[in-house]
Amino acid sequence: MRRQTLLVAVVGGILGLGVTTPALAGQGRRVVNRSVTFMDKDRLRLSLGDGNGIGIAWLEDVTFGDGTIELDIRGRNLVQRSFVGVAFHGADDQTYDAVYFRPFNFRSEDAARRLRAVQYIAHPGYTWSKLRQERPGQFEQPVTPAPDPDDWFHVRIVVAWPKVSVFVNDAKEPCLAVEQLSARKTGRVGLWVDTGAGDFANLKIQ
Repeated sequence: MRRQTLLVAVVGGILGLGVTTPALAGQGRRVVNRSVTFMDKDRLRLSLGDGNGIGIAWLEDVTFGDGTIELDIRGRNLVQRSFVGVAFHGADDQTYDAVYFRPFNFRSEDAARRLRAVQYIAHPGYTWSKLRQERPGQFEQPVTPAPDPDDWFHVRIVVAWPKVSVFVNDAKEPCLAVEQLSARKTGRVGLWVDTGAGDFANLKIQ
C-alpha cells in the first residue's frame, strides 16, 4: 500500500502548532455535489450545495488501506443542518465507508440526541437510517467530553481492517469503535458533508 502524508497549516493556533506545509491547497481534488473555497491558503470549505444532500471532495492520487486519518473539522450548531466527516475506502461516489459528526448534537439538551453525535456508515448498503433501525446504538455514539458545536475539533480515525476507532480532541479512549460493514480494505479518501457546509484543516493521512 502506498502511503501519502498531507498537511494543512493550522491557522490561528487551532491546535497550537506552527505547521506551514500546505497540502489541501495544492492537492488535486474531484468534488461531487459541492464547490470548494479556501478561507485562506490553509483552510478548505465545502459549500452548502444547490440541492444539499451529500457532497464529497475526493483527494486525487491518494489510496488508503489501514492507517490513520487526522484532521480538524468545523460544522455548525444547526439542528439537522450540519453533518461533517471523512469518507474512506471509496470505490466510487456512492460506495464508501465514512465517519461523520452531528455537531448540533454534541451538547444538546436532549439526551437521546447526544447519543447520536458521531456515526459510522458504509454506503450504499448501510445508511444511518438502516443502522439506527436495525442495530440501534452500535454505529452512533456520543462524543465525551463534548466539543463546542460551533468551533473546530480534532479528529483521529484509526483504521485497522475491520476495526475503525474514532478519537476526538485529546481523548485517550475512542468515542466510537466499530467493525466495518464493507469488505473493502482499500480505496479513496474524501472530505464529506451532508445537507450543510463544512470546514476542514490540518489533514494528515499515514
